[in-house]
Amino acid sequence: MSAGTVAVVVPAHDEEGLLPAALAAIGRAARHPALAATRVLTVVVADGCRDRTPAVARDAGALVVDAAFRNPGRARAAGVSHALARADAAAPVTWIATTDADSVVPHDWLAHQLARAREGWQAVVGTVVLPSTSPLAVPHRIRYEATRPPAGTPWAHPHVHGANLGVATAAYRDVGGFPALATGEDHALVEALERRGHRVLRTARCPVLTSPRLQARAHGGFGDYLAAMPRPAEA
Repeated sequence: MSAGTVAVVVPAHDEEGLLPAALAAIGRAARHPALAATRVLTVVVADGCRDRTPAVARDAGALVVDAAFRNPGRARAAGVSHALARADAAAPVTWIATTDADSVVPHDWLAHQLARAREGWQAVVGTVVLPSTSPLAVPHRIRYEATRPPAGTPWAHPHVHGANLGVATAAYRDVGGFPALATGEDHALVEALERRGHRVLRTARCPVLTSPRLQARAHGGFGDYLAAMPRPAEA
């Protein structure tokens, strides 16, 4: 697959504190040597923000969509639509990657996704990890990786995260994009891709570092999952 333009979409609600690190990491991933001939458009959807999130995003060079959805599904969809509309006709968006404003992608994140796309995969569903300094890091890993096979065996994991997701534009359009869900829009998109027979790779090879905060921005999201997890003292 030859990707003329890659769109990276980041929904954000009051994320002025964590967004700079997220955008810096995306910038590093965009400068990977494997993307030398690829244009990367980063779109931040400032959804119902009351802080400096839009200004922080613009200062980092991202495109900004100001919205008042308070709905992650609508925010992600709006970000994708904005990127598709802004792409050069000579270099259309052929791959869409999404992450979150409280997450830090690895330097080879986009290179990894595009390499899988060249292998014929139409979506790449990745995993997340917590900072090693978090008291939740070990219990999260034990619970999260309960189905992981012995070392050396690929793990077709059961997880889906908007923080670590990539999809070919044609496949995304085929299933109608992200649905307007307040939670689970990432799961719904992947389920739709699988129902339509698109090649979906579930891989743990390129995990994204995400925040261990317990005050979730999206009800029912990863923060709520962490908040419900037994603490080490309770285990």
